[in-house]
Amino acid sequence: MEGQLRIAMAQFDFPVGDVAGNAARIAGMIAFARDEYGADIVLFPELALSGYPPEDLLYRPAFLHECETAMASVAKAAVGIVAVVGWPQSAGSVVFNAASVLRGGAIESTYRKRELPNYAVFDERRYFDVDPDREDCVFEVNGTQVGVVVCEDLWFPEPIASTVAKGAQLVLVPNASPFERDKHAQRDALLAQRAGETGAAIAYLNIVGGQDALVFDGASVVVDGDGAVHPAAVAFEAQWLVVEFDRDTRRFASLQWTVDGDESRDALAWRAVVRGTRDYCRKNGFEKAWLGLSGGIDSAVVLAIAADALGPGNVTAVRMPSRHTADLSNDLAREQCDAMGVELVTLSIEKPYLGFLETLSASFIGTSVDTTEENLQSRTRGALLMALSNKFGGLLLTTGNKSEYAVGYATIYGDMCGGYAPIKDLYKTEVYELARWRNTVGDRVIPEAVIARPPTAELRENQLDQDSLPPYDVLDTILKRFIDHEQSPADIIAAGFDPVVVDKVVRLVRISEWKRHQAAPGPKVSRRAFGRERRYPITSGYPG
Repeated sequence: MEGQLRIAMAQFDFPVGDVAGNAARIAGMIAFARDEYGADIVLFPELALSGYPPEDLLYRPAFLHECETAMASVAKAAVGIVAVVGWPQSAGSVVFNAASVLRGGAIESTYRKRELPNYAVFDERRYFDVDPDREDCVFEVNGTQVGVVVCEDLWFPEPIASTVAKGAQLVLVPNASPFERDKHAQRDALLAQRAGETGAAIAYLNIVGGQDALVFDGASVVVDGDGAVHPAAVAFEAQWLVVEFDRDTRRFASLQWTVDGDESRDALAWRAVVRGTRDYCRKNGFEKAWLGLSGGIDSAVVLAIAADALGPGNVTAVRMPSRHTADLSNDLAREQCDAMGVELVTLSIEKPYLGFLETLSASFIGTSVDTTEENLQSRTRGALLMALSNKFGGLLLTTGNKSEYAVGYATIYGDMCGGYAPIKDLYKTEVYELARWRNTVGDRVIPEAVIARPPTAELRENQLDQDSLPPYDVLDTILKRFIDHEQSPADIIAAGFDPVVVDKVVRLVRISEWKRHQAAPGPKVSRRAFGRERRYPITSGYPG
């Protein structure tokens, strides 16, 4: 119909490095969008062909050559439909973050991303170049002028403005934008602003899926030419999104678009860590997971995440009591496993722990008992868990939270053992919030007594976390200021916090950097996650 465009948006996961698999899927999806939906245009995410982020794969000539060959093959599928596909385009000694327009079985034109993010988790200037010619990409479909910009380009006024100046009435924006709490509102405001500035409608497509520490939420959205933002698609789910665009009114009408039913902070964070855990396990060949279940809040939440991610039958919890373990801890671990249908294995650490003490006894003569013996219990548990994982297969999940990793309240080679850390980017207070939220969805899977009891490592008699740390509401507030918002100790003290407490917390963060460098990856949900986003030197003379 004159003035109407049907657009199919492929909000799917395109795994990093699987060029052949991604190419085959994209070619099939182009045909599907044409035949099943009658689409005029099919849009794929940023770097869909290679997956995002390909990182140092981009330094391998063979990888770039494979991408080029695959792209030529994909183009042949674009018959009777226009496809826009993201890929790494090499041109001599440089590589561009590109999106190509495919039509008539060939590559018709290619847009090269102009704004290369080089902050937080992004390292695009390490890998990509900017085309000095900075050409806009505008093409015609059914009488409508359609433009393309890529992801970060949207955050600057010039790329979309020049594209519209060249005649674009509709701008397609393929993205690979990782999930971050509270990001959606900022994004929607920006989209409304860009549409309002230019009068162009915008179709914003985001990739979905977990990639190591990153989780991409999809949550794609379309914006009318007057700046009206439509409800986002359901987050963290792979799906086809189909809209009809009216050139005259510059408005969209949804034909297939599932709206997110719960966009609360806790709902999105829960789905982020579940999706991140599921994809990390399965993309690395693990169908099953193990974890130590203590009867405390952290392991209880990780168990619920793992069961939601992989299914209860694919998760085994291991209860490892010691002389200091309370009966309540054992009972709560059993209660949760029974409620969730998860297998529970019980292994006492007493004998191996005594064996370590006996072996070390001669070396320890003349010393008093201290945290060394406490940490040895944790390392005994770590050794047992790793042995089970090695013997029977499956990935060991660690149960440490961001508060503990921040101040080093975790035992290296002990409770930090494992291949993935589902709650690594959640502060302790946020872990409690997610536990309460999860109990409102379906069955109550985390015992209320777990949520109510004071946190304890149970490595000595009557031990509580607050023996060593400030109360978690105080600790987490200081940590958020210092880590997430990068405030100085002086700024935090000026905000009314006890100088002694602030100095202690900052010192603990600083001296624990070496532990965090050895920690397992975990899904990013905050604006400053440990790992690839917050990168501090281990050896540093800076005091704050």
